[in-house]
Amino acid sequence: MNEKTPRVIAGVATIAFPLLLLTGFVLHPHLLSPHLTTTAEDLVAKFRHQTAFHVGHLVVFAAVPFIIVSVSYVVTTLKAAGRAYGIVGGLIATIGAVILAGDKGALCIVLSAFDTLNDADFDSIRPALQAIVERRGLLVILWALPLLSLGAIVQMVGMMKEGMVSRMSGVVAIVGLAILNNPDIDIVSSVGALLMCLTYVPLGARIAAGRA
Repeated sequence: MNEKTPRVIAGVATIAFPLLLLTGFVLHPHLLSPHLTTTAEDLVAKFRHQTAFHVGHLVVFAAVPFIIVSVSYVVTTLKAAGRAYGIVGGLIATIGAVILAGDKGALCIVLSAFDTLNDADFDSIRPALQAIVERRGLLVILWALPLLSLGAIVQMVGMMKEGMVSRMSGVVAIVGLAILNNPDIDIVSSVGALLMCLTYVPLGARIAAGRA
């Protein structure tokens, strides 16, 4: 493997992950009618017989390896004023990415299995759905999901310090990353992912071309 190959892989990953996040968010049903998920009934209304819901979560789940590749590349690239930001942000973001994988596993793979049940059997699992909504048991770790955005924000500050991204592009990405941490309002998350795309997609293209 020559030196160019890891750089191209990192560039493609940096382009891919925000696009996958955006696609996953906009596939959610009732996108323009935001409603907080606080009860099992709210969750059922979102996923029962909603193929797009499951596909959207699967797409976001697929973004995880691309996120890890991208943040890992930034760790190895920042050498001067941004080095500490790259390392610390990369560690935090990687932990957050693992939590994202767990989140989408619980809210995609498991719920898609529940959706195959007939109505009588489905009604019997509503207490289990309420436990998922309330993040009981080890699902409590999903409350740490904002670590992903936090780590990416720290890395973005490092990239701004070293001129890897412009100040304006960095601020746009930071705003997008920040508003991803909202109470599960898909339209807001979609806007956040779109703002991320405006920075990360051109950045990924520059990385792949060796111009970052």
